[in-house]
Amino acid sequence: MKRIEIFDSTLRDGAQGEGISFSVNDKLHIVKALDEFGVDYIEAGNPGSNPKDLDFFNQASNLTLKHSKLCAFGSTCRKNSNPEDDANVKSLLQAQTPVVVIFGKSWDMHVTEILKITLEENIEIVKQTVEYLVSNGKEVIFDAEHFFDGYMANTTYSLSVLKAAVLGGARTLVLCDTNGGTMPSDVCDITKSVCNMFPEETIGIHCHNDTGCAVANSMLAVRSGATHVQGTFIGIGERCGNTDLSIIIPNLKLKSKYECSGNVEELFETSRKIAEIANTQIDTNKPYTGLSAFAHKGGMHIDGVLKLSASFEHISPEAVGNTRKFLMSEVSGRSMIMTKIQNYAPELAKDSPNTAAILERLKELEHQGYHFEAADASFELLVKKVLGTYKPHFSIVLYKTMGEFPVPVGGMSASATIKVEVDGTEEVTAVMGNGPVNALDLALRKALTVFYPEIKEMQLTDYKVRVLEQNSTTAARVRVLIETSDENSTWTTIGVSNDIIEASLIALADSVEYKLAHS
Repeated sequence: MKRIEIFDSTLRDGAQGEGISFSVNDKLHIVKALDEFGVDYIEAGNPGSNPKDLDFFNQASNLTLKHSKLCAFGSTCRKNSNPEDDANVKSLLQAQTPVVVIFGKSWDMHVTEILKITLEENIEIVKQTVEYLVSNGKEVIFDAEHFFDGYMANTTYSLSVLKAAVLGGARTLVLCDTNGGTMPSDVCDITKSVCNMFPEETIGIHCHNDTGCAVANSMLAVRSGATHVQGTFIGIGERCGNTDLSIIIPNLKLKSKYECSGNVEELFETSRKIAEIANTQIDTNKPYTGLSAFAHKGGMHIDGVLKLSASFEHISPEAVGNTRKFLMSEVSGRSMIMTKIQNYAPELAKDSPNTAAILERLKELEHQGYHFEAADASFELLVKKVLGTYKPHFSIVLYKTMGEFPVPVGGMSASATIKVEVDGTEEVTAVMGNGPVNALDLALRKALTVFYPEIKEMQLTDYKVRVLEQNSTTAARVRVLIETSDENSTWTTIGVSNDIIEASLIALADSVEYKLAHS
């Protein structure tokens, strides 16, 4: 079984993605996370491009890595200069990394039209730059920029660039699909040809995702003989991003049985750690690490997974550190209902009339626009109401909201008045807020705090509104989802109405009831 080297470029290529900006401290934290995960190489930046990267490498020189080799990235020396005199090349040595990644032009059009030099001059620049870095004790990885486009335009020349890098002392040649436009069949054929021509060298693949084929192209390159895969850990990068290592690593290890670095059981946690530092989101339906990657909704699917997980899951979610999720809906069936309510009523049987009643009520509410897969707290209250075990802690006697326009300078735009009743005692409260929903939220909690001081711990952390009947314009029914947190947990509740204020109040009231039920 051949071993595949994993090369992470989150901190260099990933940093070129729109909206991505790493501080020096961010980069140090990501290096530690990637090293803990166990990738072979971490390309951490271009020390010749900006002072921040140079500062990072100065600080990173004090790191002790357990698994990974740190790499500095840069270009070949400039035209009309020698490597030893080139500022960019000097900065690569100053970075003090054991590995240096050098990129050079392998597409003749770029040589003559972008660099404005002859093809022969470019060959000499590649050879001399690699040779100089090797003579200074560096392991050199050569990135053949635009290789696939260059190969299809002028095969002989693109291969001569690779030969120049080998003559200079590079032992890893990376074929870059820099524009991200090469199709899988071409990547497969070209990589196989290069591997046959350079049997003593390690051949790598570096793909961009402009056609959505980066992972597929990288997988086919490995099948064609490549043993070094470059990418970014969560797929971030310029334009459409790069090969996503959080997808290709489990593809290689779990699906194709290649040996490669990385503890896939830590994949979910590591992906989220890096996404958090990068201040970006992981798509819920992303393979392996998405929150919905192992989420099941259809009744037959849920029943099958409960009996035999392999019937509807290609791998176990635990293999990549993820978890299985069963989603509530009108198509979930009784197996799903039993799974969800076992914490509330463990004595309930699958064929119980109460189970049928819960399912029937669920279908009625979903027909109205409720959506319980994202509102477990409201579902728990629903189950308890059907079973007759729900005991409300309060009732809302009346409420009224008013808005003001124009908004007073420095003032609040709305007010809310609410009357609640607890055990026969009424409390009336009026509050100003930043909009009617905020005012109503504040008023409800202020009134109830008189009876239940513990709700002071609650914080509304998210608020979403979805229009359900687009053709009904302003009379449309809306769905409101509210996420609430306290010191110990987070829960989500839902409300549906033609009145956005009423829908919000339903969700807010459920949120408080859930908190009080668990206090």
